[in-house]
Amino acid sequence: MATASAHVSGIAGRYATALFELAQEDDSVAQVEADLTAIESALAESADLRELISSPVYSRTDQQNAMRALAQAMSLGNTVSNGLELMASRRRLFVLPDVIAAVKALAADARGEVTAEVTSATPLSSEQLDALSASLKASVGRDVTLNTTVDEKIIGGLIVKVGSKMIDTSIASKLAAMKNVMKEVG
Repeated sequence: MATASAHVSGIAGRYATALFELAQEDDSVAQVEADLTAIESALAESADLRELISSPVYSRTDQQNAMRALAQAMSLGNTVSNGLELMASRRRLFVLPDVIAAVKALAADARGEVTAEVTSATPLSSEQLDALSASLKASVGRDVTLNTTVDEKIIGGLIVKVGSKMIDTSIASKLAAMKNVMKEVG
């Protein structure tokens, strides 16, 4: 069964929990994660696929046939293939990106991992990533997977989000704080 500490809710949460529990029963969590990562990549690369899952123009049958063909072409396992077809038959493909994220979160939680969202002004070196990961592991007490993004608007420093906690050491936020203090003075 899915653990209570991974928070998934709504339509995406129900599908994600079902997929994850089926994967656990079949001992195929790694395969399901790999399949979902492949679908995530396909969604990122294909505007047509993104339109197919989100547009009400396509019929149930069109969506089911497309998902069946996609699953076959990508050699997806039965759990994910059947899940995609079920979602298509219920016209719920629009939540697929959220389902993918939720299944990954459930799997990481089951492995005792925590995901940290890290935003930096420039790409971090592997040494910096290793040091940050070790520091976060010491702080959180669990293995930490880093999802990094680059946003030049923060000027420098880092923004790290782990669960509901956020640490913002960016220069942009420090400048904004100074601006607020100066407004209060004068």
